Amino acid sequence: MKIGIPREIKTLEGRVAMIPAAAGQLVQAGHDVYLQAGAGRLSGYLDAAYVQAGVQILPTAEDVYASAEMIVKVKEPQAEEVKLLRADHLLFSYLHLAAEPALLQALLKIGLTAVAFETLQRDAQLPLLAPMSDIAGRLAVQIGANLLQQPQGGRGILLGGLPGTPRGHVVVLGAGVAGGNAALMASGMGARVTVFDRQRDRLAQMRALGANVTGLHAYPEAIHEAIQSADLLVGAILLPGQKAVHLVSADWVQQMKPGSVIVDIAVDQGGCIETTRPTSYAEPTFIWEQVVHFGVTNMPGAVPRTASQALSAALVPYILRLTRDDWDQQQDLQTGINVRAGRIVHPALQSD
Repeated sequence: MKIGIPREIKTLEGRVAMIPAAAGQLVQAGHDVYLQAGAGRLSGYLDAAYVQAGVQILPTAEDVYASAEMIVKVKEPQAEEVKLLRADHLLFSYLHLAAEPALLQALLKIGLTAVAFETLQRDAQLPLLAPMSDIAGRLAVQIGANLLQQPQGGRGILLGGLPGTPRGHVVVLGAGVAGGNAALMASGMGARVTVFDRQRDRLAQMRALGANVTGLHAYPEAIHEAIQSADLLVGAILLPGQKAVHLVSADWVQQMKPGSVIVDIAVDQGGCIETTRPTSYAEPTFIWEQVVHFGVTNMPGAVPRTASQALSAALVPYILRLTRDDWDQQQDLQTGINVRAGRIVHPALQSD
């Protein structure tokens, strides 16, 4: 199969879908791989490394889309990329269509098949979302700790505190992969951490992180009480393929401490905090009612080398399976199909 890897054009997105070693595996399997010139540069991979792996370098995105049957990219197609897609393309990327109705309609009109990383499930897990959730969870606390500094508009505190000073309070909504990593980072920094979830086993895992971590059932009253003392609130709720539900209302955000920080990892699915709105790394934050909000929709793009390495390793087996004629008969790959031949396939999108 002819596989195309275009350069990512979302604002300050540095990732590439395939690093040279991973692309080389596709070549060794007998596929033609086309890379847009410079696509790996921000991840630290120059064109020469791809050429050595047997990849063909093409000068423009137009060339890549025209040459390929399967398009493998990181972020959802931007407006100028949508124009390059054809009905015979198989698109494989993060899509987040529940929060992108205009893109959904555009893909339906084109009539292509689009398989989304974030909805593909295997054994009740999300293997292509997990690597980026690992990163986003850790970045949420790393970024949040920085935003709590006074020059960034924050309260001016260290999350771990010092002897004779209180620890900062981090509240995490969701104890899945992203939320669990956020709790791990916050715990390691010495903060007081409260994690909310509805699954007892996940809460037990959170408590095992240390004596400074409390795992609580996600009762609305308990969440409301906790966020009033939060210095950093991390939203990490995920319903695969669905638009995120608001667990925190605007009224509750108004009751948070001035200079506190919200990082909503769920923003690419619409956000789980009512006051969240999408931002980019060009202008990552905004302040609403004296609360700093961070809503970047491509958080792992800030650490593109690590992210590209992790994503590539997860993608290769699935790309190889997608090249087979019977790929759509395989149950886990079926869960990734969002749209096909002008119709919505994924149940989460059909319910909207």
